[in-house]
Amino acid sequence: MSIIATPLKWVGSKARVMDILREHLPAGDRLVEPFAGSCAVMMNTDYPEYLIADINPDLINLYQVIKEDLKDFIDTAEGLFRTANTAESYYRFRQVFNRSKENRTTSAALFLYLNRHGYRGVCRYNRAGGFNVPYGHYASPYFPLAEIQAFAEKARRAKFICAAFGETLQLIRSGDVVYCDPPYIPQTPTASFTSYHTDGFTHNDQYDLCSALSRLAERGIPVIASNSDTHHAHSLYHRFDICRFTAPRSVGVAAGESKQAGEIIAKRLPVHGQRGAA
Repeated sequence: MSIIATPLKWVGSKARVMDILREHLPAGDRLVEPFAGSCAVMMNTDYPEYLIADINPDLINLYQVIKEDLKDFIDTAEGLFRTANTAESYYRFRQVFNRSKENRTTSAALFLYLNRHGYRGVCRYNRAGGFNVPYGHYASPYFPLAEIQAFAEKARRAKFICAAFGETLQLIRSGDVVYCDPPYIPQTPTASFTSYHTDGFTHNDQYDLCSALSRLAERGIPVIASNSDTHHAHSLYHRFDICRFTAPRSVGVAAGESKQAGEIIAKRLPVHGQRGAA
């Protein structure tokens, strides 16, 4: 099956592994994702409804604006992309983005501009909440018009909320399927967790997420989670069925090169005939 691209470039996007991931996502009335990312999973599945959440307000604002104000968003974003593609213009727009978020459509358009012009789709903030990704030096950044339009169409089935994963998992109801793609456990002891907006994602956060998913599974809710193929991840998800595979990586890899990293899909599905309790 062909992969539907998303408006955003995104580190850790599931687009490249959707053929594997789809095999582990059961049918349901609604797919709930507490870690929205690029929404590659939403765009490449076919659930009747979606609840898409993330702790990053800039990300959720973008998705809400595309859903609710498509024409003005496209007009504003196209205007930004037509400006000079220089380091000077990039850092000027980054400063504007960080200083004011009063106009939701303008803020969303700037977020898309920074994503497509910044370094390799990285989304990173400093402790003060300022977007601080450097200029990417791309010759001709792509304006994802078709991807935006396809997203707006799919978003008719979706509700987007800005919430931490714990809050989102409290909204689970009977018939839901839960898929979590959190910041991954580091592959090496000296590495750090991928940023979870302005704060890190700690070992305690990993434990709390796994515990919350286990409680949902005990209610009969299908739960699926991705993570790195590490001893810590296997230990956390020891009560889950685990599928191991390798996935491509781009950040930290020179242009033209490829790198593979081990990942897992951990899942707990209801026994035959069991239906999740509300």
